[in-house]
Amino acid sequence: MKKKRSNKRPAQETDERVEKSKKAVLATTYELLTKSGLSGVSVDEVCRRSGVAKTTIYRHWPSREALLLDACSTMGPKSQAPNTGSFKHDLETLVTQIAQRLRTAPWAMVLPSIIDAAERDRQLAEVQTRIHAEMRSPVRTIVERAQENGELPKKLDPAQVIAHILGPLFYRRWFSREALDERFLAGVVARVVNLGD
Repeated sequence: MKKKRSNKRPAQETDERVEKSKKAVLATTYELLTKSGLSGVSVDEVCRRSGVAKTTIYRHWPSREALLLDACSTMGPKSQAPNTGSFKHDLETLVTQIAQRLRTAPWAMVLPSIIDAAERDRQLAEVQTRIHAEMRSPVRTIVERAQENGELPKKLDPAQVIAHILGPLFYRRWFSREALDERFLAGVVARVVNLGD
């Protein structure tokens, strides 16, 4: 008696194919974001360029916004909060890392279009909020640690301290478009460290 040949693929092979498709979709979305900005990303274009069926894309991402959010979360490694034992050194390290990413990372070109679209689209506002939270998280960690260690007064609002750090960097990158050079970064660090005086 002949055994019936099963058409079912092993679960591992299916999982690998799914992961490969998802990676292709995210990579394509990320590429479109960095080349054309937010307006250049549509599910149709991602489908065409990645070779992944539209139905498959919608199976994993129920909307364009969900896909954008996932793609934005892959925009380079997350910044980690340094822990050198000194708030000043932690701040110098982190500010240098952020400035480097603002100068070179593709997401630095994409973020203004997301911020702009967030003004009119609630779902994209959620994307922007999540990106901002991820950028702010390591800064908050070192600020709160400095307050616990007595290097910054506990009466200071961490959100205001974070604004003193990120605000000048973002202004310089996207508005004045002046260089994020060492002298400027040293000034940011000095002004924030002096908040404790």
